[in-house]
Order: sequence, then structure tokens, then C-alpha cells
Amino acid sequence: MEREHDAILAMGGQWIHLGAPDYPPLLASIEDAPPVLAALGDATLLPSRQVALVGARNASAGGRRIAEDIAEALAEAGVTVTSGLARGIDAAAHRGALRCGRTIAVIPGGLDVAYPPENRELQDRIAERGLVLAEAPLGTAPLARHFPRRNRIVAGLSLGVVVVEAAPRSGTLITARLGAEAGREIHAVPGSPLDPRCQGSNDVLRQGAHFCERASDVLKTLPATAEAIPVFRPRPSRVRSYPRPRRARNQRLPTSSH
Repeated sequence: MEREHDAILAMGGQWIHLGAPDYPPLLASIEDAPPVLAALGDATLLPSRQVALVGARNASAGGRRIAEDIAEALAEAGVTVTSGLARGIDAAAHRGALRCGRTIAVIPGGLDVAYPPENRELQDRIAERGLVLAEAPLGTAPLARHFPRRNRIVAGLSLGVVVVEAAPRSGTLITARLGAEAGREIHAVPGSPLDPRCQGSNDVLRQGAHFCERASDVLKTLPATAEAIPVFRPRPSRVRSYPRPRRARNQRLPTSSH
């Protein structure tokens, strides 16, 4: 542990511990909040007003464009865009946010591992102009079990979740479900019923998510602060028996696997 601690500091990173003043209160309120996170970049973004923007890895060109445009407009409005640095919609969201604002990338592996490898340059840019977070130890290559754990952090940090293209039983729907269970505002961009990449996101809309075509649709429903979320209860210490939050507005989103 001491070697890991020193290695993160040598990278220019820092540790964020549950129960410490710099731990984001929204994330601390979820069930199974990570006890410690490794951070590289601007950790002052953690308590900022955040929106998670997530979607399909094999996204359409139109989906990527919508994600970039929504992320850019949210960043311009002073909202931090948070996502998982996956290829497709996640990467597009980060790029859009970086045009005029800040973004947080929550990665499934170690802080020193770029996944997917083609996003190495983007990950480095986010570390310079935003924040990269990891729960896994250094050197950890992402495995299937790491992605749902990453998704809970993305949802937990954010006041709302925006879904842009998601197939049924996709990891994106895990993020949406966890967000709904934690009382977050859930939004989805509608897509063609003929496109399998949109079946999951369209289903999220049918189950009560906000209709979203542009950033203004998100901003008009986004709580001003964490305290505005009914289920928000700041965790006073490292208590594992925190009660499970209620679902927001009876949203029932499907249980999905990665």
C-alpha cells in the first residue's frame, strides 16, 4: 500500500478518501461508495455540478455528434461533464466538454492504464485540463467486472445522467439504473426504432426518463445543488450500512449486464 501511495504521488496524483473533506458528498451518499480513489488532475472539480453523459461504444456518427454538442453546451454553462472514457459516446462527450470547459473521466483500470488504448492521448488531455479518477490499483487492466463498478462512480458523482444510444442489456443501462436508484435525473436522447443501438435508450424514455435533444433539456431539470436531491443524505463517516436510496419519481430502469 505504501508503494502504491508513493507511486500515485510520483505521477502527480493524489488520494481521495471516503470521510475526508475533499471526498465528493454526492458520491459519498451512494450505497457501496468507493473507500478511496486515485485522482490525476484538478480534484477541485469533484464537488462541482456534474452531469454524466454515457452511451454506446459502437455509436453512430450522429450519436457521437449529439454527444459532443450536448457536452460542449453543458460545459459552456459551467457544468462538469463526467463519463467513462470508453470509445464511442463517452469519448465524444469528453472531447465536446474539453472544447470550452472541464470534464471528469472515471476509468475502469489503474490510473496508469489507458483503456481503450486509442484513448491514451485523450486521457492525457483530461488529466491536464480536467480530472481522471480510478478505483483500481496501478497496473490493473480492465476486466468485465470492473465496468459496473466504474459505472456506479460515474452515476454517483453526477446530479443527472444523459443516455445517448444504448443497446438492450448494455453497460450504459447499468449507469442509468444506478442513477435512478440514487435519485438522479435521468435523460435520454431518442433514436430510430430500427437501430439496435437505440433500443435501450428508447426503453429508458418509455420508463419515465426526460426527453433530451439538447443541453437546455438537461439544464432545466438539473438540481442546483446536491441537497436538492430528496434522497441525498451526506454520509458522516465510513459507515457501510448506509440505507439503500429510493428510486426517483418511480423510475424503473432495466437491470443490465456489461
